[in-house]
Amino acid sequence: MRAIPVSIPASLHEPDLSAIRYRLEMKYRNQDMMKKPSEYSKRILLAVSGLTPQIVTETIYALAMRTEDPFVPTEIHLLSTNEGAKRARLLLLSDNPGWFHRLCEDYDLHGIEFPEHNIHVVCGRDGKPMDDIRTAEDNQCAADCITEHVRLLTGDPDSALHVSLAGGRKTMGFYAGYALSLFGRSQDRLSHVLAPSDYEFATDFFYPSATRRVIEGKDKKPLDAAEAKLMLAEIPVVSMRHGLPNSLLEGSSSYSDVVQAANEAIGPIELVIDLAGCRIRAAGKVYAMRKSAIAMLSVFARRALEGKGSIAAPIKGVEDQEWAKLYINELRQCVHDEEDLNELTRMSLRKGMDGDQFSMQLSRLQNTLRKILGPRALPYLIDNGATRPGKFQTKLPPDAIHFGVLPDPKDESTINTPATA
Repeated sequence: MRAIPVSIPASLHEPDLSAIRYRLEMKYRNQDMMKKPSEYSKRILLAVSGLTPQIVTETIYALAMRTEDPFVPTEIHLLSTNEGAKRARLLLLSDNPGWFHRLCEDYDLHGIEFPEHNIHVVCGRDGKPMDDIRTAEDNQCAADCITEHVRLLTGDPDSALHVSLAGGRKTMGFYAGYALSLFGRSQDRLSHVLAPSDYEFATDFFYPSATRRVIEGKDKKPLDAAEAKLMLAEIPVVSMRHGLPNSLLEGSSSYSDVVQAANEAIGPIELVIDLAGCRIRAAGKVYAMRKSAIAMLSVFARRALEGKGSIAAPIKGVEDQEWAKLYINELRQCVHDEEDLNELTRMSLRKGMDGDQFSMQLSRLQNTLRKILGPRALPYLIDNGATRPGKFQTKLPPDAIHFGVLPDPKDESTINTPATA
């Protein structure tokens, strides 16, 4: 997603700034989601193949010729083994037969870049090109190679990537699809192209020809390439990109590392609250929080554990003694000395908590959760159930909530907020 310059008044408090940035990010992300893949200036096709480079031309044809949202790539990338790469260079890009160039000429497809260096060979641990993928180590190398290429090709926000998993060994197709699920964005797609059964065994079939062209199929059966009907099956992808840390999105990592990060991000939802340490564990990581925010969160978490459900917000302009008591009881556990309990906080709540004070504290909590958790914040946000007047509660089930002691967050992936009331 493109960066948007924003001018924000300096007088706004940090939690409000976070909310503004979050809303702007969501706005422009939604705009990008409405943009069709074919409308991007940079359109990339990535294919994996073994000994059948035909899947490249078949996929290009199927994408470009479909009636609904035709997708003409601006560049092609192919991942294959050493032998598969040689066949692709000879059959697709050489002067004779040059099936890629013939396809472009037959159907007037212009501006597709497919130089030989866009044919990438999977290499082993020793750096040598692999002739086949058979052993567990071979598969790991293929997984790392495919994952890295998908990561790189999804790095440009002004591009749309289409991944074809029609060729190569089944493991290669699986890794290509899974890598797109890990790194794919709203504009990226995954598909599998299928030729009619009679044409699957025709070594001279590369795409449905514009005019009659007789080829030899299974058992030497004569076939007309112009009569072939390709089927493009687009496969829905569950995107996990939002759950990956920036370090994996921006730097090379192994397939196993990326999968582990995704599993941590989409693992079981759990909230652990450490009031004394002013920190929580959510979405698998520990974060420091402000005393005021964690105290408000703790009010709702404790009610859920006690089976009390939702609670009405204080009325605007009316001091609510019960709400003040609930909030201060939690806030008191965040301090190690009674004197540390801010006098201004006690004075401001001595008659109770009114609707404005409640809204301010809840807004700070929600903004903090959005800031530290990003798109993973949704299950942890406080829900008002769309009721008027609002009744609020945590959306987390009781068995996902715990109180305990947590380690001090120190790793660079943790976002720390000032732990002051």
